[in-house]
Amino acid sequence: MDIYKNIQSIGNRKVAIIGAGYVGSSIAYALALKDIAREIVLIDIDCSKTKGEAEDIRHGIPSMGTSDLYAGSYKDCKDCDLIIITAGRGRKPGETRLDLAKENTRIMSNVVLSIKRYYTHGVIMVVSNPVDILTFKCAQWMGLTHGTVFGTGCMLDTSRLVRTIADYLQISTGVINGHVIGEHGDRQIPVWSNVTVAGIPISEYCEDVGIEWNEDVRLKLAVKTRDMGSDIIKSKGRTHYGIATCVCHLADAILNQRPIIESVTAPIEWEENNPVYALSVPSVVGPGGIVQRVREKWNMSEYEEFSIARDKMLQVLRQVED
Repeated sequence: MDIYKNIQSIGNRKVAIIGAGYVGSSIAYALALKDIAREIVLIDIDCSKTKGEAEDIRHGIPSMGTSDLYAGSYKDCKDCDLIIITAGRGRKPGETRLDLAKENTRIMSNVVLSIKRYYTHGVIMVVSNPVDILTFKCAQWMGLTHGTVFGTGCMLDTSRLVRTIADYLQISTGVINGHVIGEHGDRQIPVWSNVTVAGIPISEYCEDVGIEWNEDVRLKLAVKTRDMGSDIIKSKGRTHYGIATCVCHLADAILNQRPIIESVTAPIEWEENNPVYALSVPSVVGPGGIVQRVREKWNMSEYEEFSIARDKMLQVLRQVED
């Protein structure tokens, strides 16, 4: 597998973040703190707030981040190596991500039109929800090479699943490997058949150490993982730190040429006789965006759940496009 087949030339590690709300500002802060980008521009229709967010981040200790960070406009998308889209309305308590579909699709349409006026090259990463729908539409409207536009998808759900498993097993997250696939939402699917602990299938690990592992336990952990976003929104009104660190990890892979495998969303074109749609599967992310979709094997029930998620996604896409 040639993971570098979709590589683009990375220039000044320039990043534009569209949307300076809690998510966009948290991403800017994380990128600056980790020194991943040389240049970061925040773009939002609320120019005063955007300037304030940029200045607040810039006032941190210089030795902890040397990025040139400032408030700008869409014209600053020119020559960006990475454009991160966070614009759109966030979820309210009791809403699903798909409840935002039509409203945020209209916002995405305006964002894409504005980006295209100045776009020269670079990867486009969609964070706004519903991320699967918006990634599909953004990729369609931008018309770029396959993989250049992708969304964060189930990467955050995967991180939450690993944390949930680690808490249940009372061990470090660092020894757990697995992915959540499908929709970033109610139709997310933990791929239990491929979850390992220190390289050992989780069922074998639990049997060896005497920890209960059955369908009821898996269901409990899956539901807890799925509901984490809603629970956080009920508690504090929003989520932003978790996704910011996920975006930071992806940005590092893209800008610093350190390919990683994560469950992210982009148009899926490998199925014969099926319309194109976007859902998350494990993918190699590096320079150029998604450079390879990983065709891992799942069990039959996981394939069936993925088909249900696909049908739901196609239904929502038809409603959005009406």
